[in-house]
Amino acid sequence: MDFTLSDEHRMMKQVFREFADNEIAPRADELDKSGEFPRENLQKLGREGHMGIPIPEEWGGAGADFMSYIFCLEEVSRACASTGVILAVHTSLGIYSILYHGSQEQKERYVTRLAAGEMLGAFALSEPEAGSDAGALRTRARRDGDHYVLDGNKVWITSAGEADVYVVFATMDPEKKTRGITAFLVDKDTPGLTIGPKEKKMGLIASSTCELIFDECRVPAENLLGEEGGGFKIAMSLLDGGRIGIAAQGLGIAQAAVDASLEYAKTRQQFNQPIANFQAIQFKLADLATELEAARLLVYRAAFHKDRDLPCTREASMAKYFATDLAMKAGIEAVQIYGGYGYSREYPVERFMRDAKVTQIYEGTNQIQRIVVAREILK
Repeated sequence: MDFTLSDEHRMMKQVFREFADNEIAPRADELDKSGEFPRENLQKLGREGHMGIPIPEEWGGAGADFMSYIFCLEEVSRACASTGVILAVHTSLGIYSILYHGSQEQKERYVTRLAAGEMLGAFALSEPEAGSDAGALRTRARRDGDHYVLDGNKVWITSAGEADVYVVFATMDPEKKTRGITAFLVDKDTPGLTIGPKEKKMGLIASSTCELIFDECRVPAENLLGEEGGGFKIAMSLLDGGRIGIAAQGLGIAQAAVDASLEYAKTRQQFNQPIANFQAIQFKLADLATELEAARLLVYRAAFHKDRDLPCTREASMAKYFATDLAMKAGIEAVQIYGGYGYSREYPVERFMRDAKVTQIYEGTNQIQRIVVAREILK
């Protein structure tokens, strides 16, 4: 049993950390205040080959392993969680959908450009009545000659209005329930697709989140992803990788909160000494540091399993809920350690707390993750 990273992985992690510190972190606070979509960050990631890290070179990616992608996602999220979630959805859900399930022509048309950062991908599954119950979606699709026609709406779509292609799930036969769900690739300029207003969110302010509205939206038949009725299996096949990605995002946010807490505790003076000298603060820091190490081991183990095509449903769900629960806890404790200053937008810890909350909700709520873990261990 070896808990050390290889020389290659250590080097890559350092590269990602320096990139995040130098290129992503400086504008994170500004983006959080303005709500500007971090297009410049994505362009920088694309130029460095970071928009397609685990994608094979033959399809325009870096050809690195999934673990390397997790390192990048962790470090980018530590610097700017809004950029982190865009990268996560683009890779874990957007590109992987097409890479694993697309035709040769679809891979040539989309994957190479997505992996190079020339296009941005998004994933549209959730609906007003279909969140945790993904099989309850109501968006309809019907065949009409050499097109499919989509009607309905999708909500909480990351990168909506900014993405170039959406992986969209609709039912062709509600009576068949999950077996009627079909996946499509919908280009941003497809007639009948309308983007709703940008959601006013608590956190991840720079990440665009909107509703997608389909009104007689005509999608070319060649944009069918997989086969009719195979959409639910496609969505479910992506869950483990997506959850590990969000776990890495939580890990990055938690690390940022712990780093800020440590620095502040060593410099903030009360009663003529640093507050780090007080046991009440020391216990908070000790708990956070310990749980951060535990979360990192869970996240890296899950990525290790995925890289080796080992079953990782249990590992992915454990990592997701533990790391994201920790991100929220670390954000709250960081605000408490900062005291009144923590409640001010002059300091970043309140952003960490706001950004962390949604990681407990999307890619499967943490209550759903516990159900998954229970089901796996009771088999």
